[in-house]
Amino acid sequence: MGTHHIVLACVLLVSTLNGLAQADSLSSEAEHQLHRAAAFFREQVAVQGGYLWRYSADLMRREGEGKATDTMAWVQPPGTPAVGMAFLNTYEQTGDGYYLEAAVETAEALLAGQLQSGGWDYRIEFKPEKRRGYAYRKDGRTDGHNVTTLDDDTTQAALRYLILVDHALNFQDAVLHEAALYGLDCLLKAQYPNGAWPQRYNTFPDPARHPVKQAAYPESWSREYEKHDYSEFYTLNDNTLADMIGLMFMAAEIYGNDRYRAAAIKGGDFILLAQMPDPQPAWAQQYDFDMHPAWARKFEPPAITGGESQGILRLLLDLHTRTGDRRYLDSAGRALAYLKTSLRLDGKLARFYELQTNTPLYFTKDYELTYSDANTPTHYSFVTQSGLDGIEKDYRAACETAPASSSEQTNNMPGPPVSVEKIKEVIDALDARGAWVERGKLRYHGEDDPTEEVIDTQTFIRNAGMLAAYIAAEKH
Repeated sequence: MGTHHIVLACVLLVSTLNGLAQADSLSSEAEHQLHRAAAFFREQVAVQGGYLWRYSADLMRREGEGKATDTMAWVQPPGTPAVGMAFLNTYEQTGDGYYLEAAVETAEALLAGQLQSGGWDYRIEFKPEKRRGYAYRKDGRTDGHNVTTLDDDTTQAALRYLILVDHALNFQDAVLHEAALYGLDCLLKAQYPNGAWPQRYNTFPDPARHPVKQAAYPESWSREYEKHDYSEFYTLNDNTLADMIGLMFMAAEIYGNDRYRAAAIKGGDFILLAQMPDPQPAWAQQYDFDMHPAWARKFEPPAITGGESQGILRLLLDLHTRTGDRRYLDSAGRALAYLKTSLRLDGKLARFYELQTNTPLYFTKDYELTYSDANTPTHYSFVTQSGLDGIEKDYRAACETAPASSSEQTNNMPGPPVSVEKIKEVIDALDARGAWVERGKLRYHGEDDPTEEVIDTQTFIRNAGMLAAYIAAEKH
Protein backbone atom coordinates (compact mmCIF):
# COMPACT_ATOMS: atom_id res chain seq x y z
CA MET A 1 0.00 0.00 0.00
CA GLY A 2 1.43 3.41 -1.01
CA THR A 3 1.99 6.23 1.50
CA HIS A 4 -0.94 8.26 0.18
CA HIS A 5 -3.23 5.24 0.59
CA ILE A 6 -2.13 4.85 4.22
CA VAL A 7 -2.71 8.55 4.86
CA LEU A 8 -6.16 8.37 3.23
CA ALA A 9 -7.06 5.30 5.34
CA CYS A 10 -5.99 7.11 8.50
CA VAL A 11 -8.02 10.19 7.58
CA LEU A 12 -11.10 8.07 6.91
CA LEU A 13 -10.64 6.21 10.21
CA VAL A 14 -10.30 9.44 12.18
CA SER A 15 -13.34 10.85 10.37
CA THR A 16 -15.37 7.74 11.19
CA LEU A 17 -14.34 7.80 14.85
CA ASN A 18 -15.18 11.51 15.08
CA GLY A 19 -18.58 10.85 13.51
CA LEU A 20 -19.30 8.06 15.98
CA ALA A 21 -18.23 10.27 18.89
CA GLN A 22 -20.47 13.11 17.65
CA ALA A 23 -23.40 10.74 17.21
CA ASP A 24 -22.86 9.35 20.71
CA SER A 25 -22.62 12.89 22.07
CA LEU A 26 -25.86 13.92 20.35
CA SER A 27 -27.61 10.79 21.61
CA SER A 28 -26.53 11.60 25.17
CA GLU A 29 -27.67 15.18 24.71
CA ALA A 30 -31.03 13.96 23.37
CA GLU A 31 -31.48 11.74 26.44
CA HIS A 32 -30.67 14.64 28.75
CA GLN A 33 -32.97 17.12 27.01
CA LEU A 34 -35.83 14.62 26.72
CA HIS A 35 -35.59 14.04 30.46
CA ARG A 36 -35.73 17.81 31.05
CA ALA A 37 -38.80 18.17 28.85
CA ALA A 38 -40.58 15.26 30.56
CA ALA A 39 -39.68 16.61 34.01
CA PHE A 40 -41.09 20.03 33.10
CA PHE A 41 -44.36 18.47 31.99
CA ARG A 42 -44.61 16.25 35.08
CA GLU A 43 -43.57 18.82 37.66
CA GLN A 44 -44.91 22.11 36.32
CA VAL A 45 -47.61 21.39 33.74
CA ALA A 46 -49.42 18.37 35.17
CA VAL A 47 -52.31 18.52 37.63
CA GLN A 48 -52.02 15.35 39.72
CA GLY A 49 -50.69 13.54 36.66
CA GLY A 50 -53.34 14.91 34.29
CA TYR A 51 -52.93 17.20 31.28
CA LEU A 52 -54.85 19.63 29.07
CA TRP A 53 -54.46 20.61 25.41
CA ARG A 54 -52.77 23.98 25.51
CA TYR A 55 -51.28 26.46 28.01
CA SER A 56 -50.09 30.04 27.92
CA ALA A 57 -46.30 30.11 28.12
CA ASP A 58 -46.46 31.28 31.76
CA LEU A 59 -48.99 28.51 32.58
CA MET A 60 -51.47 31.09 33.90
CA ARG A 61 -54.16 30.27 31.33
CA ARG A 62 -55.08 26.84 30.05
CA GLU A 63 -57.62 24.97 27.96
CA GLY A 64 -58.88 21.70 26.54
CA GLU A 65 -61.85 21.93 24.23
CA GLY A 66 -62.90 24.93 26.28
CA LYS A 67 -61.43 27.02 29.10
CA ALA A 68 -59.90 25.00 31.91
CA THR A 69 -58.73 25.71 35.44
CA ASP A 70 -55.56 24.67 37.23
CA THR A 71 -57.48 21.87 38.99
CA MET A 72 -58.66 20.22 35.80
CA ALA A 73 -57.35 17.65 33.29
CA TRP A 74 -58.71 16.71 29.88
CA VAL A 75 -59.36 13.13 28.74
CA GLN A 76 -60.43 13.78 25.16
CA PRO A 77 -57.36 13.53 22.86
CA PRO A 78 -54.83 15.08 22.76
CA GLY A 79 -55.25 15.27 26.54
CA THR A 80 -54.17 13.03 29.40
CA PRO A 81 -54.10 9.60 27.67
CA ALA A 82 -52.15 11.02 24.73
CA VAL A 83 -49.46 12.49 27.01
CA GLY A 84 -49.38 9.23 28.94
CA MET A 85 -48.79 7.33 25.71
CA ALA A 86 -45.83 9.60 24.98
CA PHE A 87 -44.32 8.61 28.34
CA LEU A 88 -45.10 4.92 27.84
CA ASN A 89 -43.66 4.86 24.31
CA THR A 90 -40.54 6.64 25.55
CA TYR A 91 -40.11 4.03 28.27
CA GLU A 92 -40.47 1.22 25.73
CA GLN A 93 -37.93 2.82 23.39
CA THR A 94 -35.34 3.87 25.98
CA GLY A 95 -35.83 1.42 28.86
CA ASP A 96 -35.57 4.34 31.30
CA GLY A 97 -37.79 3.63 34.31
CA TYR A 98 -38.38 7.35 34.85
CA TYR A 99 -40.82 7.35 31.95
CA LEU A 100 -42.68 4.30 33.25
CA GLU A 101 -43.12 6.16 36.55
CA ALA A 102 -44.52 9.10 34.59
CA ALA A 103 -46.84 6.78 32.66
CA VAL A 104 -48.18 5.21 35.86
CA GLU A 105 -48.67 8.66 37.38
CA THR A 106 -50.78 9.62 34.36
CA ALA A 107 -52.77 6.38 34.61
CA GLU A 108 -53.55 7.26 38.24
CA ALA A 109 -54.95 10.61 37.09
CA LEU A 110 -57.32 8.72 34.79
CA LEU A 111 -58.35 6.40 37.63
CA ALA A 112 -59.35 9.51 39.57
CA GLY A 113 -61.71 10.44 36.71
CA GLN A 114 -63.34 7.08 36.01
CA LEU A 115 -67.10 7.26 36.52
CA GLN A 116 -69.41 4.69 38.08
CA SER A 117 -70.72 4.09 34.55
CA GLY A 118 -67.27 2.75 33.69
CA GLY A 119 -65.95 5.46 31.38
CA TRP A 120 -65.00 9.10 31.37
CA ASP A 121 -66.37 12.55 30.78
CA TYR A 122 -64.33 14.91 28.58
CA ARG A 123 -62.62 16.35 31.65
CA ILE A 124 -61.52 15.36 35.15
CA GLU A 125 -61.95 17.70 38.11
CA PHE A 126 -59.49 17.38 41.01
CA LYS A 127 -60.74 20.17 43.28
CA PRO A 128 -62.53 18.38 46.16
CA GLU A 129 -65.62 20.59 46.31
CA LYS A 130 -66.08 20.41 42.53
CA ARG A 131 -65.60 16.63 42.46
CA ARG A 132 -68.86 16.31 44.38
CA GLY A 133 -70.70 17.04 41.14
CA TYR A 134 -69.40 13.81 39.58
CA ALA A 135 -70.06 10.15 40.33
CA TYR A 136 -66.36 9.26 40.37
CA ARG A 137 -65.66 5.63 41.30
CA LYS A 138 -62.58 6.56 43.32
CA ASP A 139 -64.72 8.72 45.61
CA GLY A 140 -67.34 6.01 46.02
CA ARG A 141 -70.06 8.38 44.85
CA THR A 142 -73.13 7.15 43.02
CA ASP A 143 -74.77 10.56 42.63
CA GLY A 144 -73.66 13.38 40.37
CA HIS A 145 -72.66 13.45 36.69
CA ASN A 146 -72.28 9.86 35.57
CA VAL A 147 -72.35 10.08 31.76
CA THR A 148 -69.70 8.06 29.94
CA THR A 149 -68.86 9.69 26.61
CA LEU A 150 -67.66 7.71 23.61
CA ASP A 151 -67.60 10.86 21.50
CA ASP A 152 -64.25 12.01 20.10
CA ASP A 153 -62.42 8.85 21.27
CA THR A 154 -62.66 9.98 24.89
CA THR A 155 -63.40 6.86 26.93
CA GLN A 156 -61.78 4.65 24.30
CA ALA A 157 -58.48 6.55 24.54
CA ALA A 158 -58.50 6.37 28.33
CA LEU A 159 -59.16 2.63 28.38
CA ARG A 160 -56.63 1.86 25.63
CA TYR A 161 -54.04 3.64 27.73
CA LEU A 162 -54.95 1.88 30.99
CA ILE A 163 -54.84 -1.49 29.22
CA LEU A 164 -51.36 -0.78 27.81
CA VAL A 165 -50.03 0.41 31.18
CA ASP A 166 -51.58 -2.66 32.82
CA HIS A 167 -49.74 -4.82 30.30
CA ALA A 168 -46.45 -2.95 30.84
CA LEU A 169 -46.78 -3.63 34.58
CA ASN A 170 -47.44 -7.34 33.93
CA PHE A 171 -50.92 -6.92 35.43
CA GLN A 172 -49.39 -6.52 38.90
CA ASP A 173 -51.12 -3.25 39.85
CA ALA A 174 -54.38 -4.63 41.21
CA VAL A 175 -56.21 -1.29 41.33
CA LEU A 176 -55.31 -0.33 37.76
CA HIS A 177 -56.06 -3.83 36.47
CA GLU A 178 -59.49 -3.89 38.09
CA ALA A 179 -60.34 -0.42 36.75
CA ALA A 180 -59.48 -1.44 33.18
CA LEU A 181 -61.61 -4.59 33.38
CA TYR A 182 -64.47 -2.69 35.02
CA GLY A 183 -64.45 -0.14 32.20
CA LEU A 184 -64.44 -2.85 29.55
CA ASP A 185 -67.27 -4.75 31.20
CA CYS A 186 -69.39 -1.60 31.35
CA LEU A 187 -68.81 -1.04 27.64
CA LEU A 188 -69.96 -4.60 26.95
CA LYS A 189 -73.17 -3.82 28.83
CA ALA A 190 -73.58 -0.55 26.91
CA GLN A 191 -73.46 -2.28 23.52
CA TYR A 192 -76.87 -2.54 21.87
CA PRO A 193 -78.22 -5.92 20.69
CA ASN A 194 -77.48 -4.93 17.07
CA GLY A 195 -73.81 -4.30 17.87
CA ALA A 196 -73.87 -0.48 17.97
CA TRP A 197 -72.86 1.80 20.80
CA PRO A 198 -74.38 5.17 21.75
CA GLN A 199 -72.49 8.44 21.73
CA ARG A 200 -72.98 8.71 25.51
CA TYR A 201 -74.66 6.66 28.21
CA ASN A 202 -75.27 6.52 31.95
CA THR A 203 -77.54 3.48 32.01
CA PHE A 204 -77.38 0.24 30.08
CA PRO A 205 -79.92 -0.58 27.33
CA ASP A 206 -82.84 -2.94 27.75
CA PRO A 207 -82.52 -5.47 24.88
CA ALA A 208 -86.31 -5.81 24.65
CA ARG A 209 -86.56 -2.14 23.64
CA HIS A 210 -83.99 -2.45 20.84
CA PRO A 211 -84.93 -5.13 18.32
CA VAL A 212 -82.35 -5.77 15.62
CA LYS A 213 -83.36 -4.15 12.33
CA GLN A 214 -81.82 -3.39 8.94
CA ALA A 215 -81.30 0.28 8.06
CA ALA A 216 -84.04 1.84 5.91
CA TYR A 217 -85.08 5.19 4.50
CA PRO A 218 -87.79 6.99 6.51
CA GLU A 219 -91.07 7.71 4.71
CA SER A 220 -90.33 11.40 5.26
CA TRP A 221 -87.99 13.59 7.29
CA SER A 222 -88.16 17.17 8.49
CA ARG A 223 -85.91 19.76 6.84
CA GLU A 224 -86.22 21.77 10.03
CA TYR A 225 -83.89 20.90 12.89
CA GLU A 226 -85.58 18.65 15.41
CA LYS A 227 -83.99 19.34 18.78
CA HIS A 228 -83.83 16.18 20.83
CA ASP A 229 -81.43 14.03 22.79
CA TYR A 230 -79.55 12.07 20.14
CA SER A 231 -76.79 10.86 22.48
CA GLU A 232 -78.34 7.39 22.83
CA PHE A 233 -78.75 6.85 19.08
CA TYR A 234 -76.71 4.24 17.22
CA THR A 235 -73.62 6.30 16.43
CA LEU A 236 -70.99 6.29 13.69
CA ASN A 237 -70.22 10.01 13.95
CA ASP A 238 -66.57 10.93 14.68
CA ASN A 239 -65.51 7.29 14.21
CA THR A 240 -67.14 6.24 17.50
CA LEU A 241 -67.80 2.68 16.33
CA ALA A 242 -64.35 2.26 14.77
CA ASP A 243 -62.71 3.37 18.03
CA MET A 244 -64.86 0.94 20.01
CA ILE A 245 -64.13 -2.01 17.73
CA GLY A 246 -60.40 -1.29 17.82
CA LEU A 247 -60.49 -1.09 21.61
CA MET A 248 -62.27 -4.43 21.90
CA PHE A 249 -59.83 -6.19 19.57
CA MET A 250 -56.92 -4.80 21.63
CA ALA A 251 -58.50 -5.93 24.89
CA ALA A 252 -59.11 -9.41 23.49
CA GLU A 253 -55.47 -9.73 22.45
CA ILE A 254 -53.95 -8.42 25.70
CA TYR A 255 -56.31 -10.14 28.13
CA GLY A 256 -57.04 -13.25 26.08
CA ASN A 257 -60.78 -12.81 26.63
CA ASP A 258 -63.03 -13.89 23.76
CA ARG A 259 -65.91 -11.75 25.05
CA TYR A 260 -64.09 -8.64 23.82
CA ARG A 261 -63.42 -10.13 20.40
CA ALA A 262 -67.08 -11.14 20.16
CA ALA A 263 -68.10 -7.56 20.95
CA ALA A 264 -65.80 -6.26 18.22
CA ILE A 265 -67.29 -8.64 15.65
CA LYS A 266 -70.79 -7.73 16.83
CA GLY A 267 -69.84 -4.12 16.10
CA GLY A 268 -68.91 -5.26 12.60
CA ASP A 269 -72.35 -6.84 12.28
CA PHE A 270 -73.87 -3.43 13.00
CA ILE A 271 -71.95 -1.91 10.10
CA LEU A 272 -73.58 -4.42 7.77
CA LEU A 273 -77.00 -3.68 9.27
CA ALA A 274 -76.47 0.07 9.03
CA GLN A 275 -75.48 0.09 5.34
CA MET A 276 -78.33 1.81 3.53
CA PRO A 277 -80.11 0.05 0.66
CA ASP A 278 -79.83 1.24 -2.93
CA PRO A 279 -79.58 3.84 -4.32
CA GLN A 280 -77.15 4.96 -1.56
CA PRO A 281 -75.40 1.91 -0.08
CA ALA A 282 -73.24 3.84 2.39
CA TRP A 283 -73.84 5.08 5.94
CA ALA A 284 -75.41 7.87 7.98
CA GLN A 285 -73.72 9.53 10.95
CA GLN A 286 -76.33 8.26 13.39
CA TYR A 287 -79.54 6.22 13.37
CA ASP A 288 -82.64 6.34 15.53
CA PHE A 289 -84.03 3.16 17.10
CA ASP A 290 -86.03 2.42 13.94
CA MET A 291 -82.69 2.37 12.06
CA HIS A 292 -83.52 5.51 10.10
CA PRO A 293 -80.88 8.23 9.60
CA ALA A 294 -81.59 10.91 12.22
CA TRP A 295 -80.82 14.51 13.16
CA ALA A 296 -78.02 15.12 15.65
CA ARG A 297 -76.75 18.69 16.01
CA LYS A 298 -78.43 21.48 14.07
CA PHE A 299 -75.90 21.12 11.25
CA GLU A 300 -76.02 17.30 11.10
CA PRO A 301 -79.19 16.25 9.23
CA PRO A 302 -80.53 12.78 8.41
CA ALA A 303 -78.33 12.07 5.40
CA ILE A 304 -75.74 9.80 3.85
CA THR A 305 -72.29 10.96 4.89
CA GLY A 306 -69.30 11.18 2.59
CA GLY A 307 -67.08 11.72 5.62
CA GLU A 308 -67.70 8.91 8.10
CA SER A 309 -68.49 6.48 5.26
CA GLN A 310 -64.84 6.57 4.21
CA GLY A 311 -63.79 5.68 7.75
CA ILE A 312 -66.27 2.81 7.70
CA LEU A 313 -64.73 1.52 4.46
CA ARG A 314 -61.33 1.40 6.15
CA LEU A 315 -62.90 -0.37 9.11
CA LEU A 316 -64.52 -2.97 6.85
CA LEU A 317 -61.14 -3.78 5.29
CA ASP A 318 -59.62 -4.13 8.75
CA LEU A 319 -62.45 -6.41 9.88
CA HIS A 320 -61.92 -8.61 6.83
CA THR A 321 -58.22 -8.81 7.61
CA ARG A 322 -58.92 -9.80 11.20
CA THR A 323 -61.73 -12.28 10.54
CA GLY A 324 -61.57 -13.43 6.91
CA ASP A 325 -65.31 -12.76 6.63
CA ARG A 326 -66.05 -12.01 2.97
CA ARG A 327 -69.22 -10.08 3.86
CA TYR A 328 -67.09 -7.11 4.87
CA LEU A 329 -65.46 -6.94 1.43
CA ASP A 330 -68.81 -7.28 -0.33
CA SER A 331 -70.19 -4.41 1.74
CA ALA A 332 -67.13 -2.26 1.03
CA GLY A 333 -67.35 -2.93 -2.71
CA ARG A 334 -70.95 -1.71 -2.95
CA ALA A 335 -70.25 1.43 -0.92
CA LEU A 336 -67.06 2.22 -2.82
CA ALA A 337 -68.81 2.06 -6.19
CA TYR A 338 -71.58 4.35 -4.93
CA LEU A 339 -69.26 6.92 -3.36
CA LYS A 340 -67.15 7.16 -6.53
CA THR A 341 -70.27 8.21 -8.44
CA SER A 342 -70.99 10.84 -5.77
CA LEU A 343 -67.79 12.88 -6.10
CA ARG A 344 -68.23 16.60 -6.62
CA LEU A 345 -66.74 18.32 -9.66
CA ASP A 346 -63.70 19.27 -7.56
CA GLY A 347 -62.99 15.63 -6.77
CA LYS A 348 -64.12 15.94 -3.16
CA LEU A 349 -67.11 14.50 -1.33
CA ALA A 350 -69.92 16.39 0.35
CA ARG A 351 -70.23 15.65 4.04
CA PHE A 352 -73.96 15.08 3.53
CA TYR A 353 -76.05 13.69 0.67
CA GLU A 354 -79.82 13.98 0.65
CA LEU A 355 -81.63 10.72 1.27
CA GLN A 356 -82.52 8.93 -1.98
CA THR A 357 -81.93 11.93 -4.32
CA ASN A 358 -78.18 11.93 -3.49
CA THR A 359 -78.04 15.72 -3.86
CA PRO A 360 -75.27 17.28 -1.73
CA LEU A 361 -76.62 19.13 1.32
CA TYR A 362 -75.07 22.13 3.05
CA PHE A 363 -76.05 24.76 5.62
CA THR A 364 -75.97 28.53 5.46
CA LYS A 365 -74.33 30.49 8.25
CA ASP A 366 -77.85 30.89 9.65
CA TYR A 367 -78.14 27.09 9.72
CA GLU A 368 -80.72 26.78 7.00
CA LEU A 369 -80.52 23.63 4.91
CA THR A 370 -79.46 24.38 1.33
CA TYR A 371 -78.13 22.78 -1.84
CA SER A 372 -75.43 25.46 -2.21
CA ASP A 373 -72.00 25.51 -0.58
CA ALA A 374 -71.59 29.27 -1.11
CA ASN A 375 -72.30 30.44 2.46
CA THR A 376 -71.40 27.62 4.86
CA PRO A 377 -70.16 28.04 8.45
CA THR A 378 -66.42 27.60 8.88
CA HIS A 379 -66.44 25.56 12.12
CA TYR A 380 -67.43 22.32 10.38
CA SER A 381 -66.30 20.50 7.25
CA PHE A 382 -69.29 20.36 4.93
CA VAL A 383 -66.91 19.27 2.15
CA THR A 384 -64.42 16.50 2.80
CA GLN A 385 -61.36 15.20 0.98
CA SER A 386 -61.76 11.98 -0.95
CA GLY A 387 -59.52 9.09 0.00
CA LEU A 388 -61.38 6.72 -2.30
CA ASP A 389 -58.44 6.03 -4.61
CA GLY A 390 -56.32 4.73 -1.74
CA ILE A 391 -59.23 2.81 -0.25
CA GLU A 392 -59.97 1.21 -3.62
CA LYS A 393 -56.34 0.15 -4.01
CA ASP A 394 -56.42 -1.56 -0.61
CA TYR A 395 -59.83 -3.05 -1.37
CA ARG A 396 -58.59 -4.64 -4.60
CA ALA A 397 -55.51 -5.97 -2.82
CA ALA A 398 -57.74 -7.48 -0.13
CA CYS A 399 -59.88 -9.15 -2.79
CA GLU A 400 -56.81 -10.80 -4.30
CA THR A 401 -55.04 -11.96 -1.15
CA ALA A 402 -55.96 -14.05 1.87
CA PRO A 403 -56.41 -12.11 5.12
CA ALA A 404 -53.50 -12.14 7.55
CA SER A 405 -53.84 -13.98 10.82
CA SER A 406 -53.96 -11.83 13.93
CA SER A 407 -50.40 -12.88 14.77
CA GLU A 408 -49.23 -11.50 11.42
CA GLN A 409 -50.85 -8.12 11.93
CA THR A 410 -48.78 -5.25 13.26
CA ASN A 411 -49.59 -1.70 14.17
CA ASN A 412 -46.10 -0.86 15.38
CA MET A 413 -44.09 -0.48 12.21
CA PRO A 414 -41.19 1.92 12.75
CA GLY A 415 -41.43 5.28 11.05
CA PRO A 416 -38.76 6.85 8.87
CA PRO A 417 -35.51 7.76 10.68
CA VAL A 418 -35.33 11.23 12.19
CA SER A 419 -32.55 13.39 10.77
CA VAL A 420 -29.73 14.67 12.95
CA GLU A 421 -30.61 18.20 11.87
CA LYS A 422 -34.18 17.77 13.07
CA ILE A 423 -33.04 16.38 16.43
CA LYS A 424 -30.74 19.37 16.91
CA GLU A 425 -33.60 21.70 15.99
CA VAL A 426 -35.92 20.08 18.54
CA ILE A 427 -33.27 20.27 21.27
CA ASP A 428 -32.43 23.90 20.49
CA ALA A 429 -36.11 24.84 20.70
CA LEU A 430 -36.30 23.99 24.42
CA ASP A 431 -36.25 26.96 26.77
CA ALA A 432 -34.42 27.14 30.09
CA ARG A 433 -37.28 25.37 31.88
CA GLY A 434 -37.37 22.45 29.46
CA ALA A 435 -40.48 23.71 27.66
CA TRP A 436 -41.23 23.89 23.96
CA VAL A 437 -42.80 27.33 23.57
CA GLU A 438 -44.25 28.54 20.27
CA ARG A 439 -46.14 31.48 18.88
CA GLY A 440 -49.88 31.05 19.22
CA LYS A 441 -53.17 31.95 20.86
CA LEU A 442 -55.55 30.14 23.17
CA ARG A 443 -58.60 29.21 21.15
CA TYR A 444 -61.22 29.37 23.90
CA HIS A 445 -60.23 32.54 25.77
CA GLY A 446 -61.85 35.11 23.49
CA GLU A 447 -60.53 37.93 21.35
CA ASP A 448 -59.18 39.85 24.36
CA ASP A 449 -56.85 37.03 25.41
CA PRO A 450 -53.33 38.49 25.75
CA THR A 451 -51.58 35.18 25.07
CA GLU A 452 -48.98 35.36 22.31
CA GLU A 453 -46.95 32.24 23.13
CA VAL A 454 -48.25 28.81 24.08
CA ILE A 455 -47.14 25.40 25.27
CA ASP A 456 -49.00 22.89 23.14
CA THR A 457 -49.47 19.32 24.34
CA GLN A 458 -49.31 18.01 20.77
CA THR A 459 -45.91 19.64 20.29
CA PHE A 460 -44.60 17.93 23.43
CA ILE A 461 -45.94 14.56 22.25
CA ARG A 462 -44.46 14.97 18.77
CA ASN A 463 -41.03 16.22 19.89
CA ALA A 464 -40.70 13.71 22.71
CA GLY A 465 -41.54 10.97 20.21
CA MET A 466 -38.82 12.12 17.82
CA LEU A 467 -36.17 12.26 20.56
CA ALA A 468 -37.15 8.85 21.92
CA ALA A 469 -37.07 7.30 18.43
CA TYR A 470 -33.63 8.80 17.79
CA ILE A 471 -32.27 7.54 21.11
CA ALA A 472 -33.63 4.05 20.45
CA ALA A 473 -32.17 3.96 16.94
CA GLU A 474 -28.73 5.02 18.20
CA LYS A 475 -28.77 2.32 20.87
CA HIS A 476 -29.39 -0.34 18.24
